Amino acid sequence: MAISELSTTETLLPENTIGFVDHQGRPIDRLNSGGWRAASFIIGVEVAERFAYYGISSNLITYLTGQLGESTATAAAAVNVWSGTASLLPLLGAFLADSCLGRFRTIVVASLIYILGLSMMTLLALITLLSSSDCQNNNTAKSCSPHHFQIIVFIFSLYLVAIGQGGHKPCTQAFGADQFDAQNPQERRAKSSFFNWWYFGISFGANSTILVVIYIQDNLNWALGFGIPCAFMVAALVLFLLGTKTYRFSVKSKQRNPFARIGRVFVVAIKTRKATLASEDEAQSSQQFKFLNKALLATPDVSLEDGKLCTLEDVEEAKALLRLIPIWATCLVYAIVFAQYTTFFTKQGATMDRTITRSIKIPAASLQLFIDVFTIVGLQEFFYDQIPKELKSFGLSIYMSVLGVGGFLSSILVSIINEATSRDGRDSWFADNLNRAHLDYFYWLLAALSAGGLLAFLYFAKSYNREN
Repeated sequence: MAISELSTTETLLPENTIGFVDHQGRPIDRLNSGGWRAASFIIGVEVAERFAYYGISSNLITYLTGQLGESTATAAAAVNVWSGTASLLPLLGAFLADSCLGRFRTIVVASLIYILGLSMMTLLALITLLSSSDCQNNNTAKSCSPHHFQIIVFIFSLYLVAIGQGGHKPCTQAFGADQFDAQNPQERRAKSSFFNWWYFGISFGANSTILVVIYIQDNLNWALGFGIPCAFMVAALVLFLLGTKTYRFSVKSKQRNPFARIGRVFVVAIKTRKATLASEDEAQSSQQFKFLNKALLATPDVSLEDGKLCTLEDVEEAKALLRLIPIWATCLVYAIVFAQYTTFFTKQGATMDRTITRSIKIPAASLQLFIDVFTIVGLQEFFYDQIPKELKSFGLSIYMSVLGVGGFLSSILVSIINEATSRDGRDSWFADNLNRAHLDYFYWLLAALSAGGLLAFLYFAKSYNREN
């Protein structure tokens, strides 16, 4: 509605963004808050955060096998465990944001943890760089090996980055979407465009760091290679705080915690599993997962007055979560394959001729630019769309948990295969010398697992009842 069209006090009321307040808890007006002005800050923050994250994760296996002297199989397993942890921690971050802290506070706290981890990594790399001259002057292998304390500090700082990413990742996109009022037609259309620009920002940040930071790490030094992502993360926090006065903050619902409401459906359904549900209640509920319909019955410890009786909406939300489990499980095989692009794909790329001219050589980790990401985008949109509205941050973390569990499964698979194929003095499938290794056998195994995963996905997708 244009300002010139306003004529009375009553016509001003629809312009107020109902359900939103500013950073001080005061009611705000739609025209002076949120929208693209606020969302632009948040998109910029995500670009910087993805630049920092991929500046660490994309070339991590090279640092482990080079600076820390780990074997290829050990380094690959370590990277998979770390990336798996980093992808599962958003579940905790989303839970804290949706249940108590709120998205804004979670992003700020997570950013500070993020910066601490990156700063420690940068400092450690700088110390290693300054002491490298002593290693070069001494030909003993002992002098060139990293100190045990250095390895501990590096691992600790690496997991600080994972914790920071776990709080940052699920909240920024949900907080950005909060800047558009779904009740307003114009802002609802803008919200769709926001997601498009969001994906563009993620791709731009990730691809930029793969081209620039990876080259610096491979050709200059790791101190600068870690320092640049740290500086970008500091800039991300500053940019986020600069936009504080423009943000819209959701008013917390007076309803009970959504996790408690949905969890109670399962508890009550178990308690009343032997009871009989009235035909009219049965007719109102969806027929899938009918055992949860028993949660509509009152139990001796529940009364209408205390507000703890499970409603039909609670039951349907619980069913919506259950419907996601088969789809989630069948995507794990894809996640195992996806875990290889920062490990064996990068090590394999290091053996290739990547020379463009005499002075330009593409870093092995930069070959990740050609990795397919369409499935990732589909997973994100699917889980965000199908999750109950009060758990959007949690929904964004569910798709990341697919990658997290896939990373752990990949680590277990690599460890088992490495142990089985290296017996009796034989070369492992993941031997340090890839010309003697058999990554081709491993890729054939992944292809077979992917085929099985695809068939299972098609089976469950065919019977999936999509939420409107």
